[in-house]
Amino acid sequence: MVRERLIRPVAGWLPLFISLTAFVGGIAAMIYGVDSSGAVAAAGAVSAFAGLVMMNGFMAIAPNQARVLLLFGEYKGSVKDSGFFWVNPFYSKKRVSLRIRNFETGSSAGTRQEKDRGGGKPSKVNDKDGNPIEISAIVVWRVVETAEALLEVEDYEAYVATQSEAALRILASRHPYDSEDGEVSLRGNTSEISEQLRNDIQERLDRAGIEILEARISHLAYAPEIAAAMLQRQQAQAVVAARTKIVEGAVGMVQMALDHLEADRIVDLDDERKAAMVSNLLVVLCSDRHTQPVVNTGTLYQ
Repeated sequence: MVRERLIRPVAGWLPLFISLTAFVGGIAAMIYGVDSSGAVAAAGAVSAFAGLVMMNGFMAIAPNQARVLLLFGEYKGSVKDSGFFWVNPFYSKKRVSLRIRNFETGSSAGTRQEKDRGGGKPSKVNDKDGNPIEISAIVVWRVVETAEALLEVEDYEAYVATQSEAALRILASRHPYDSEDGEVSLRGNTSEISEQLRNDIQERLDRAGIEILEARISHLAYAPEIAAAMLQRQQAQAVVAARTKIVEGAVGMVQMALDHLEADRIVDLDDERKAAMVSNLLVVLCSDRHTQPVVNTGTLYQ
């Protein structure tokens, strides 16, 4: 494995002056030597050629940019400092961006730029329960090891996209879309899922010199073919949960009413009348429609 080796090249201003002097002086010597001396003309040609070759060694590096230096295919080092420098003119200077980048996973027939703008379609995968779901994630990353990113993989940007997509699919298949028994789910435990996804992607990209700063789910839904059925199931579960709460509250209110009647000695009720009262109160409290009261103008038992 190629490990990054940082080097500090010389500032480019003095070599720039030398190369320009050699080139301009060589041209002047060639012009002067044409009429006076062949040796002077030859020396001027050599000087001009040397100055021209030296100019190939200059490089200007912007902030959050780097250069990987290769000499006839052999890795010589990386430059991460910003500024104007001069290196061996025979070095190949490969540009690598150290800026933070992000993209959205998903299958798309468009270009990578379209995916970066969020044009990719969500990936379809089965969750732990076998339900087809659509899922995509936002991945924020940057290059930290320039030599590994450039020399260990063919195309590190495509490598990040492919490995992130694979990690997301495997993560989605390990967890259910939703859970009722406290199990970690894709919808109910977003923080844990995001952390797992970041760690899974980072483990795959360590060999490429890439650091994953953040990974989070950006789209999560049931596939269209089961979305309607799953929505009905969720609505049914919500109705059952709401009814359960209503019944629990109604029973408590009925018990409180009976306790107050008995404690304040407002009326004495036998078991049959208590049962009737409980039945009437539960009907009133648990009903989802407004009740129509019936006023009894006779005695309690008529």
